Amino acid sequence: MCYRTKLNAKIVDIEKAFEATFVEPYLYDPKEEINGFDFSGTPVITDASTSEILFYNWGLIPFWAKNEQIKKHTLNAKIETLAEKPTFRNVISNRCLVIANGFYEWQWQDAKGRQKQKYLITSTEEEIFAFAGLYSRWKHPDSGEEINSYSIVTTEANELMSEIHNIKKRMPVVLHHSDQALWLSGKDVTNFAFPYEVSLKAEKI
Repeated sequence: MCYRTKLNAKIVDIEKAFEATFVEPYLYDPKEEINGFDFSGTPVITDASTSEILFYNWGLIPFWAKNEQIKKHTLNAKIETLAEKPTFRNVISNRCLVIANGFYEWQWQDAKGRQKQKYLITSTEEEIFAFAGLYSRWKHPDSGEEINSYSIVTTEANELMSEIHNIKKRMPVVLHHSDQALWLSGKDVTNFAFPYEVSLKAEKI
């Protein structure tokens, strides 16, 4: 799974990495650790405008939701069941890049997880990278407020992540830089499921 990420790069470096521009740069808050359960807005690039970096809230709210409570369960989206789950099947073509320069995972040191080792995982290919994401637009039924939100797509863990995420054995889909446009273009999601992988490295924290 993926519930905590890192993005503390400079705006100029993020814009250069994605050849895109922040629409609201004043909203950017560099963070060593982003907690998904804060449901905060983080930088994304959507298929609707690949030259713009926007802020969408982590925790997807489908258009049909009666309230926001579902976002507690939609920080991640399993790539194997996207077409089956009501939450995601209607947005499987709503693609986005979720920008990061790291994510965190905990390795269980005992059977019940009382002791855990924290790891920071980064890409060996590039300092700033993107997770595969899906997004949704939702209007609050009472206030009329519109909220843009997203889920990070996950897949079966590779060898490294199987050792670290040693219970559920999942990992976020980190995209090769050369495949970011393919993800946004709507290429079939099965092409991005493991054994699709990017070379990762892990550091004990």
